[in-house]
Amino acid sequence: MKIVVIGGTGLIGSKTVAILRQDSHDVIAASPQSGINSITVEGLKEAMVGAQVVIDLANSPSFEDKAVLHFFETSGRNLLVAEAAAGVRHHVALSIVGTDRTPDNGYFRAKVAQEKLIATSGIPYTIIRSTQFLEFLGGIAASGAEGNVVRLAPGLFQPIAADDVFAIVADVALAAPRNGIIEIAGPERAPFNEIVARYLKAVGDPREVVRDPEARYFGGRVEEHSLVPLGEARLGRIGFDEWLRRPQARA
Repeated sequence: MKIVVIGGTGLIGSKTVAILRQDSHDVIAASPQSGINSITVEGLKEAMVGAQVVIDLANSPSFEDKAVLHFFETSGRNLLVAEAAAGVRHHVALSIVGTDRTPDNGYFRAKVAQEKLIATSGIPYTIIRSTQFLEFLGGIAASGAEGNVVRLAPGLFQPIAADDVFAIVADVALAAPRNGIIEIAGPERAPFNEIVARYLKAVGDPREVVRDPEARYFGGRVEEHSLVPLGEARLGRIGFDEWLRRPQARA
């Protein structure tokens, strides 16, 4: 099976490409560096020839509200037009749990726009909404840092290991399209501030994590269930403590 992975050289993309190639699929790791660009459409038509599945893992180089919306709308439209012309049978996209519940977060609004394009394209699809990756806990702590204090909201958090994400993405890509959304999350749920505090302690970071209901998450207000699945979700296998024992947790 020919599969095109947009964003195929990134954190999730590179591992998704590797696992699909192990199963002997013809996989194109598409990125601007490889001459396939979903914004300029360079190489896009050629890459889609004969493709049965497209996995969209592309991410905006800028998180500024207007820039990120422009990226996901432009990239999404270009991909879907090229896929329709090539007769692609399954479009898989990675999105975020809670995108439709955090309207003051510009990145989330852009992902909602991307999801709407996919759902109305006429191409069979599956949207995978994931909770935040464990690999980004350090960056999250940095975003809430004020000197030696990290201020974070106490809303529930259920981060997932990147290794679980790429395995699920590959599995979904090889299955029949859902024409809908599935949600994935880590196996452990706890208040946001508590999980980050555990992470900082494990990596030897002395900063104090303070529970602050008014703290923002990349500009968005966090309610109790803003960042976790509300209903049924597919859970990863790697627990928080197991992930913390891995070398990449301290990278």
